[in-house]
Amino acid sequence: MRGLSRQTAVHPMTQSSPTLPHQVAIIGGGPAGLMAAELLSRAGIKVDLYDGMPSVGRKFLLAGVGGMNITHSEAYPAFLSRYAERAPQIAPLLRSFAADALCQWIHELGIETFVGSSGRVFPTDMKAAPLLRAWLKRLRDSGVVIHTRHRWLGWNDQGDLRIASPDGEKTVQADATLLALGGGSWSRLGSDGAWMLPLEQRGVGLAPLQPSNCGFEVQAWSELLVSKFAGAPLKNIAIGLNDDVPRLGECVITATGIEGSLIYALSASIREAINQRGSATIHIDLLPGRPVDKVQAALRKPRGSRSMAKHLHSQLGIDGVKAALLRELTTADTFTDPALLAQAIKALPLTLVKTRPLDEAISSAGGVLFESMDERLMLKQLPGVFCAGEMLDWEAPTGGYLLTACFASGRAAASGTIEWLQRKG
Repeated sequence: MRGLSRQTAVHPMTQSSPTLPHQVAIIGGGPAGLMAAELLSRAGIKVDLYDGMPSVGRKFLLAGVGGMNITHSEAYPAFLSRYAERAPQIAPLLRSFAADALCQWIHELGIETFVGSSGRVFPTDMKAAPLLRAWLKRLRDSGVVIHTRHRWLGWNDQGDLRIASPDGEKTVQADATLLALGGGSWSRLGSDGAWMLPLEQRGVGLAPLQPSNCGFEVQAWSELLVSKFAGAPLKNIAIGLNDDVPRLGECVITATGIEGSLIYALSASIREAINQRGSATIHIDLLPGRPVDKVQAALRKPRGSRSMAKHLHSQLGIDGVKAALLRELTTADTFTDPALLAQAIKALPLTLVKTRPLDEAISSAGGVLFESMDERLMLKQLPGVFCAGEMLDWEAPTGGYLLTACFASGRAAASGTIEWLQRKG
């Protein structure tokens, strides 16, 4: 099957004109697609980038609303481990564009960075918009043509790209096509997973899209807990799943369950446990700084006429949402036995029964299987068609790992495209 995409009315070209530069169509204007466009244009290739939204980089901008976490500064072995079972496939992508190279690239755009106390790397102004503006200017100056409100529909019988535009459906041809269509979360920003069907119809191996970095639901909270504490943060806690070492952090109680950074970090393991067993039980340590024997000793101190709530507050500093959660997830008998109560404080069991909907997730797991592509990220079923970004079957926690792999895969797919075009002639 031939590679696809550039609109014939713009930069007309045929295979009988070898002196003209190659033309590549990129579908998707997120970090992976934009990075691919940069590398291809630098190689002298004419690039048309198509995106279904009114502007590109919308999810990138949303990710920067609370502070643009671009990558992470931790050592490479730990960094790579964040990609879990897909680390072997992500490693080749990071070799040429890991955190240091990404920071250098940002600096070349005139944006300085700093490392936060958590090891996360941010632009100095903490904003995504200035970075995106500088990047888009550089792309346009290099000749990249960006077509917004142009949504990819798949291929026609001749193998040409079908593009829905404001002027109606168009067919587009090019020497190669690079797909960077995102995952399946945040559909209002363009990542709706609609690209799965055209690829499935062409025999491309896909893994179902699932929520990643997402919240989870419990069977039901009490009305009292929801009315008083929905939206309340659980700070300075640790959460463990199975026999893993509990992770420190914080999360948030919601009307239906629990979410937040600590839950996101465990979301892949929690989701898979639910997939396998129908539920997953996490254990919350409400006082990670105190060993269980010290907690028990504090609880055994005489409380006199004080209520248990006041005793917990005065001896252990447990009140508010922590005290409410302790009441919610234990029995009345637990509060009469210091040993049982101490154990509950250090390992409070919470059973989660399902993920929140995919469209609410920060990112998605699943997508194009690496086994469906060659080492250049070209689809084995569709020569001349390359894939990059979150639409590939990998996932990572928040903290800069998602963006780094998206950038790196965009560059890798672009490099693969260049190599393939050079061999093709």
